[in-house]
Amino acid sequence: MADTITPAVSDRICAHMNDDHADAVKLYAQAFGQVEEAIAAKMLDIDPTGMNLQVQTNDNDQTVRITFDHELQDSEDAHHTLIAMVKQARSR
Repeated sequence: MADTITPAVSDRICAHMNDDHADAVKLYAQAFGQVEEAIAAKMLDIDPTGMNLQVQTNDNDQTVRITFDHELQDSEDAHHTLIAMVKQARSR
């Protein structure tokens, strides 16, 4: 059974994404956060409506909010949505 997206679940998702999928997080910043010059990004938190990223460029660091195309129902929905988003970003 999938978990509701609580702060603890957000922390778990963010740790996984930052540790194992840093390239995908950077792609989110570039494709959906309109920070094409991003050289690195870290997922700060995720909630049912979007995610916040700390994005590094050569010039500065900034926090970027990316809103999802639908409200996430649970952690499984988050998983599928994040995969779909990285596929969409890679196809651009």
